Amino acid sequence: MRVISGSLRGLKLDSLPGLDTRPTLDRVKEALFSMLFDKVTDSVGLDLFAGSGALGIELLSRYGRECTFVDMSHEAVRIVSTNIKKARLEDRAYVEHCDAISYVRRSSKKFDIVFMDPPYASGLYGEVLSVIKERGLLNPGGVVVCECSADYELSLDGFNVIKDKTYGKVRLYVLEEA
Repeated sequence: MRVISGSLRGLKLDSLPGLDTRPTLDRVKEALFSMLFDKVTDSVGLDLFAGSGALGIELLSRYGRECTFVDMSHEAVRIVSTNIKKARLEDRAYVEHCDAISYVRRSSKKFDIVFMDPPYASGLYGEVLSVIKERGLLNPGGVVVCECSADYELSLDGFNVIKDKTYGKVRLYVLEEA
């Protein structure tokens, strides 16, 4: 796994061992950041269910201002922290060791881009989106990116779909508040 563009292009990132996480494929990452092109520079990001932190680090490599990485796994937090140090992003990256729901319920920060890639079978998409909306965590023009399985139909209560694309077994939704 590597950073595919920006100031850190080509940097190899550590990933979690085993099959419990699914790193976002390079072609999916490239397509995603093409969709977000005009929103990335100087953005404030939130990488929920961060895993290795690859999406948030990609955002920072492409000149995002800062990113908060959230994961409840001790091992994921260790890997994210290692990757942040490797990329020398400690001044713009913040790691939270907690579950995504707890984080969005207590956060007072506002975000331009929220990445959400929970375990596909977790059923957490709707609850997280609901709390993001309820707490007003998106800046004006902000988006939520949901990565899910290709056959998953996302409940969009309070959100509009900007993009909905499928890449093999992966589906990306880019959402804005309704």
